Amino acid sequence: MKKNSLLLFCFSIFIHLFYAKSENPLAPALYVFGDSLFDSGNNNLLPTFAKADYLPYGVDFIDGVTGRFTNGKTVADIIAELLGLPFAPPYMGLRISETLTGFNYASGSCGILVETGSQFGKCLNLDEQIDMFQRTVEVDLPRQFQSSKQLSEYLSKSIFLISTGSNDYINNYLEPNLFDSNKHYSPQSFAQLLIDRLPHHFERLYKLGARKIIMFEIGPIGCIPTFTRELKPKGQCDEESNQLVSYFNDRLPAMLKRLTSNLQGATFVLAEANGLAYDVIRNPSSYGFTDTRNPCCIAGRNGTWPCIPGLPSCSNADKHFFWDAYHLTEAACSVVGNRCFNGSSLCFPINIQQLVQV
Repeated sequence: MKKNSLLLFCFSIFIHLFYAKSENPLAPALYVFGDSLFDSGNNNLLPTFAKADYLPYGVDFIDGVTGRFTNGKTVADIIAELLGLPFAPPYMGLRISETLTGFNYASGSCGILVETGSQFGKCLNLDEQIDMFQRTVEVDLPRQFQSSKQLSEYLSKSIFLISTGSNDYINNYLEPNLFDSNKHYSPQSFAQLLIDRLPHHFERLYKLGARKIIMFEIGPIGCIPTFTRELKPKGQCDEESNQLVSYFNDRLPAMLKRLTSNLQGATFVLAEANGLAYDVIRNPSSYGFTDTRNPCCIAGRNGTWPCIPGLPSCSNADKHFFWDAYHLTEAACSVVGNRCFNGSSLCFPINIQQLVQV
């Protein structure tokens, strides 16, 4: 078989398998909320400086530049593939009213608190994202179902991903010249402030029909390049920043357990991503990485900012943990997504593969 014919044959098999898988998804839809770790292009249409609508972002993504803050797929995209679903499109983009496989409401630079990320312009805080999901449930989806019972069953089987909170530290608490939150709150009380806000958001999702919800921990922000490259020696994690988010992460399990107990039929899963990310950074070779300290792209201000537009990235992104000064490569996202989907040590009390069976 000639080379071109072989390539065409392999491509056709890939397409067949992809669509065959998509015809029988494990869940009817995936709904995504959070920040730039999950944003699939919402910020493209918002008046903000926090955008990833230029190369080298998306350099390894099938659709090129989309607004994803990485070189390829996000954790949400990896999980969508594993569920047999298409990538959840950004809600702020060209909405197709017939879309039944879910939407992405995540917005870069935003967080749990309303003011978080406002220094960059407009972003969608968690409450606004749920407002948009409410419109989806009350206006868009009913047109596609014959009864409210069918809609409720669809929503109860859908998967909901949430990754938020890191910007409330990076773009708020740790910016004393812009915000006064660290003057009014101790590290412990600030973490409690964020935790106290979350049940309201989760209860809104529950009332709108969500039943299977995965909440991700905040990662070790003290190990991201925007922090480590300012330290001496460069590359050393800022453990004080890591300790800050640990106060938040330590409070998550009890809160999610209470919600599972109090909200009938709901299952809240905790993705313990902090410990995994920290271990990858400290022991890169165990996970197939060679560089877990430096950005893969050429990031601004000596590697502490986003990628500089138009400049080339490293040639081995699959060996890098960080794409820019804040975000993960697709390879890193794949480690997190796969382990939460079918692993036994990341997502608690059950993984996503088990969650779809609940």
